[in-house]
Amino acid sequence: MYKGYSWAKKGRDLHLSFDFSVHDIRFHPKVVIKNVDAASFERLAKRQLDNFVFHLGLMEIPSYWKATCSPTIIVEAGFLNKEQIAFWKDLIVCGMGEFFYRNHIDFTKPNFLTITSTGSVLNSVLNLVKHPQKRVLVPVGGGKDAVVTLELLKKAGVPVTPFVLNQKPEQKRILGLAKVGKPIIVERTIDPKLLELNRKGYLNGHTPFSAYLAFLSVLCAVVFDYKYVALSNERSSNEGNIKYHGKIINHQYSKSFEFEKKFRQYSKKYLAKNIEYFSFLRPLYELQIAKIFARYPKYFPAFLSCNEANKTKSGTKKPSGKWCGKCAKCLFVWISLYPFVKEKQLVNIFKKNLFKDQALIPLIEQLTGERGFKPFECVGTTKESKVALALSREKKKDHKILNSWNTKHFLSPQFSKLLKTAMITLV
Repeated sequence: MYKGYSWAKKGRDLHLSFDFSVHDIRFHPKVVIKNVDAASFERLAKRQLDNFVFHLGLMEIPSYWKATCSPTIIVEAGFLNKEQIAFWKDLIVCGMGEFFYRNHIDFTKPNFLTITSTGSVLNSVLNLVKHPQKRVLVPVGGGKDAVVTLELLKKAGVPVTPFVLNQKPEQKRILGLAKVGKPIIVERTIDPKLLELNRKGYLNGHTPFSAYLAFLSVLCAVVFDYKYVALSNERSSNEGNIKYHGKIINHQYSKSFEFEKKFRQYSKKYLAKNIEYFSFLRPLYELQIAKIFARYPKYFPAFLSCNEANKTKSGTKKPSGKWCGKCAKCLFVWISLYPFVKEKQLVNIFKKNLFKDQALIPLIEQLTGERGFKPFECVGTTKESKVALALSREKKKDHKILNSWNTKHFLSPQFSKLLKTAMITLV
């Protein structure tokens, strides 16, 4: 049950808190948006901010709902109409496909999930940002994709500001090299009671994190007065992993074009009409992005895409902060960069030659579609992995896939021209 939310200005920070209950357990996750100036509060009416915070709370739900996978979600904190309920049900079902697969849950059963809303209407104020400044907010993780977005926009003279959630060392390193000004920093705290449940054996698994990032970044765009939110999700994320109960399960669903399209429609109708959320790298494959990234060797010691590096096993261990060199993500990054980066440079990044590790052969077979299914990781398509391996063997740097352009995107003519120019001049 989503019982409520609250927000308050404390010093220069905006503090958000949420109230959930699962059976007799109460959860209170928190979010802190750092360094919000007084002008931002003057620009936003209370119920306008209420609507955004309410929605961010809705996006917190999957993390807590998954512990019991209850057939009913009750929203007391605000009102959702039928269209909104359909959006959230679809997001949970599609975005948590991997969770259902790993936990052997049949999400196609009749009445598998019902969402009811009993709260009052909050979203009556639309188009609250009349003329947002034409600046670009760029969410930055620790990987190569956001680096490419930052560098290309910066080179084109586009005013950009990095956006960072729970800043990690690799993000600090990247921003120190990018030199694009102070980032907007947000701190999110999971309620420790959820980690306790995980350790006790309650259901756990993958949630659509990029969807959470979508709602949070649009909130920050409104608070700090930005017109554009430029993600770095690529064409490759559209490919799923495996069919389960007749549905395609996609680990990267909330990075996909399908989600981007649905979220843009929802955001413009129920959040802020004049905020443009889009993925700058959507027309490109991961392999194309890797080729562009290879032109920025200063980031080689800084970036870190390995998800194992930041795992804590529900708070039972400290994150290593290093490439593990054993997972599908490490292997795909190695494979995609190998045709464009000197082997010695790659070994310096991963601290070993992944092509010489016989234990990784089964993972290579998964990545190329020759064994099982594509790993549940943020990796490229099976076709890309095959092409990358072929380019690596033949010591070539060109293939028709590297000149591909996906027309299914939401780039404006300005951003589309910018990215196409980068492909010609950098690749």
